[in-house]
Amino acid sequence: MTALFGIDVGTSATKGLAITPDGEVIATEEASYPLSTPRPGWSEQNPEDWWRATEAVLARLTKAAGAPAGIGLSGQMHGLVALDSNDDVIRPAILWNDQRTQAECDEIEATIGLQKLIALTGNRALTGFTAPKILWLKRNEPENYKRIAHILLPKDYVRLRLTGEHATDVSDASGMLLLDVANRTWSQEVLDALEIDPGWLPPALESPTRSGETRDGTPVAAGAGDQAAGAVGVGVDRPGPVSVAVGTSGVVFAALDAFAADEHARVHAFCHAVPDKWHAMGVMLSAAGSLTWFRNATDPDAEFGTLLDEAEGWPPGAEGLVFLPYLAGERTPHADPDARGAFVGLGLRHDRGALARAVLEGVAFGLRDSLDLTRDLGGVPDRGRISGGGARSKLWTRIIASVLEIPLEPVAVDEGAAFGAAILGGVAAGVWPDVHAAVRQTVKPRNPIDPVQEWIEPYRERREQFQALYPALKAVR
Repeated sequence: MTALFGIDVGTSATKGLAITPDGEVIATEEASYPLSTPRPGWSEQNPEDWWRATEAVLARLTKAAGAPAGIGLSGQMHGLVALDSNDDVIRPAILWNDQRTQAECDEIEATIGLQKLIALTGNRALTGFTAPKILWLKRNEPENYKRIAHILLPKDYVRLRLTGEHATDVSDASGMLLLDVANRTWSQEVLDALEIDPGWLPPALESPTRSGETRDGTPVAAGAGDQAAGAVGVGVDRPGPVSVAVGTSGVVFAALDAFAADEHARVHAFCHAVPDKWHAMGVMLSAAGSLTWFRNATDPDAEFGTLLDEAEGWPPGAEGLVFLPYLAGERTPHADPDARGAFVGLGLRHDRGALARAVLEGVAFGLRDSLDLTRDLGGVPDRGRISGGGARSKLWTRIIASVLEIPLEPVAVDEGAAFGAAILGGVAAGVWPDVHAAVRQTVKPRNPIDPVQEWIEPYRERREQFQALYPALKAVR
């Protein structure tokens, strides 16, 4: 039996799975590790923990499924792994959710110019990205900065330990703020402006490219950032369907035939994991996380099913109640770390079910903001592929479909980025000729959940209120 392994180096754990060439999941494994927060707003990990977890996951997958024909890698994006000339880790990796670099972001935009930066990289400078972390290291840890010989992203450190090769892929590299995204190569202009040595950066390969081999000769694909790999895993390999991921955060991901960037960088413009394809991606920071917060704040022992049943008893719009899901700031469409959530329109009739309904709808309205921005860049969808924990609720999926006004298709296998990574590993191994052929054979959409026609108009009206609340509340913040 041919097995293909996908490895996803996440923030809390490394997840792995083995699939057949028909997309059947043979085995799944996971190994967790700690997160360090040495100061408020800081977020770090030891790269050695990623490697130990990956070794454990690979060993268990091999025991369950046999030796793999190919391996694909995915992982958390943006993290700074700084290595010296011996490939030893200089300091703990600074992660995507670290917030220490706002001064460096301001410096980058002032040095390069915001519009020039967006034109070159597809994005504005955000604290999560890698380039500001490099400048922070230069300013705050100069002795460590002087030791840098190589810079890698999290999954690429795992590749180094697995194959001995320094490499990354263009989708993950897009989130460093150092890539000329339109031309899929490192931006000499940005590197010069920020005085970053291009020799520190690894080759940026296309995602299904063979980037090296394990000691026993197994090919390892270049892989992809977690969102691009996840999109491949649900079959968003070309324009048509959009990926709608409702996890702790919420993501709307549209594949594009050509590079296009929002002039205000309200959505990310990155290279896709598919050669000659790009993507536009809107990210909201608290999607299913909003429902988790609500449950924990009101009754930590409540079952999510109970909350959803109570929400279903209320009509669309919950009699004028609106929820803003900006509990941890927001990224799309408001790049505002200080944005905060709110319930607006509370009345005596509202109970816990009404509040829960408003949370479900507020998240859906946030996803619609992202969908509209990706559509403006050419990502016009005919349907969505929905995944993540929120997709397990039929009510929530119906609400989101009605707000987005497109049918939403679950997929037979919802294993996230690891599934997409396994597909990329199979292409690198020659199991399929390209990503499109792999997706056709492995991704199996289920019956779509259509918008509820009588909900569409009420949600259009409620969205106008939703969109008016952020600027109104910001004025009194």
